Amino acid sequence: MEQLLMQHPEWQGKIVLVQIANPARGKGKDVKEVQAETNAAVKRINKTFGKPGYDPVVLIDAPLKFYEKVAYYVVAECCLVTAVRDGMNLIPYEYIISRQGNDRLNKLLGQEPSAPKKSMLVISEFIGCSPSLSGAIRVNPWNIESVADAMDSALEMAEPEKQLRHEKHYRYVSTHDVGYWARSFLQDLERTCRDHSKRRCWGIGFGLSFRVVALDPNFKKLSLERIVSAYKRSTTRAILLDYDGTLMPQASIDKSPSSKSIDIINSLCRDKNNMVFLVSARSRNTVAEWFSECEKLGLAAEHGYFLRLTRDAEWETCVPVADITWKQIAEPVMQLYTETTDGSTIEDKETSLVWCYEDADPDFGSCQAKELLDHLESVLANEPVTVKSGQSIVEVKPQGVSKGLVAKHLLSIMQENETSPDFVLCIGDDRSDEDMFEVIVTSMAGPSLAQNAEVFACTVGRKP
Repeated sequence: MEQLLMQHPEWQGKIVLVQIANPARGKGKDVKEVQAETNAAVKRINKTFGKPGYDPVVLIDAPLKFYEKVAYYVVAECCLVTAVRDGMNLIPYEYIISRQGNDRLNKLLGQEPSAPKKSMLVISEFIGCSPSLSGAIRVNPWNIESVADAMDSALEMAEPEKQLRHEKHYRYVSTHDVGYWARSFLQDLERTCRDHSKRRCWGIGFGLSFRVVALDPNFKKLSLERIVSAYKRSTTRAILLDYDGTLMPQASIDKSPSSKSIDIINSLCRDKNNMVFLVSARSRNTVAEWFSECEKLGLAAEHGYFLRLTRDAEWETCVPVADITWKQIAEPVMQLYTETTDGSTIEDKETSLVWCYEDADPDFGSCQAKELLDHLESVLANEPVTVKSGQSIVEVKPQGVSKGLVAKHLLSIMQENETSPDFVLCIGDDRSDEDMFEVIVTSMAGPSLAQNAEVFACTVGRKP
């Protein structure tokens, strides 16, 4: 407050900081020092900037009843929570609800019931509710200048912007009540424990990255000796590779393939016994540009909607050309969630729409993704599309399009050319790759694979 009044003298005589000091939970030298420092600062600020009838800081160092606190919240233009360390601080939520008010309060304050409400929050990035309030101004409370600047921004902000931020916060706080959190916790608990007794535990990784994962009995650790010997014994091979999260780490900023990846793919493609296919959710222009050096690599883009067998072949579609009028319904919904989730983006592809939140706060992003998934499923219920979630994404794509189609198409081409593979390796990292695994595993009993074919459906990354 002192910094704000020094940097912005125009606020002198116009603003008041009401500092509510909750009673200390303990006693001793530390508490006395903090109280003495606070009282000295209040006296200094009021002496420097005060006038007759105006004290810039009002310190309330006594227990306040809840309704008295609410009265302060109701009239406060901005709520400032600068805890340096905190758990689930509910003060910002109580402030938002108080500012929303009710009919009785509107009457007392002489406000129209339909008048738009507004509130502003300046909160410490170290408090538990910080990721949930995306419209708040987040600050590092140790940096006094940035807190003063944030207070000034909160006061100077345009009224419509304050109203929008309040609406966004009120919508979040009023829908995420204690019942919501209890239900979501119990659902997570039930889902996690459902098959626990049937699972096997494996140790994965080394040193600090070591962890124990509980896996379905169908999972086995991939044995390099076994896969290498099967590769050497086989004469016709099909290799299907996912891209994001498999060839390229999910957290990587530069998403294009490394020269090492290109070299490995080219060395696999050079073997005339190999049919190598890259199956990606990315657009066909992107994958074509990234893998332009791989002449014999088969590419499938947008989950297999578009595919081509070699670099010089024409792109073909796996299913009839899609009607994309549904985008007019889905895009505004995604736009809404992009505005309320800092760090999220929308990718508009030829046949699909993707909401990506990998740069957002991980907990808040996944919470928003669940809501968006439900929202899209309800508004697109009568459209010929499916809504799916993946690694840090929510995607809307035409019905019937899946990576499984690519696997089926590849195996049928090889069968027509009388080169049914006796070695199949499929590597992926998320739910969309399950369709490929399913196709190659069910093909083991059919004519599209050679007898006694070695099949490896392999998952990588954090999925277990």
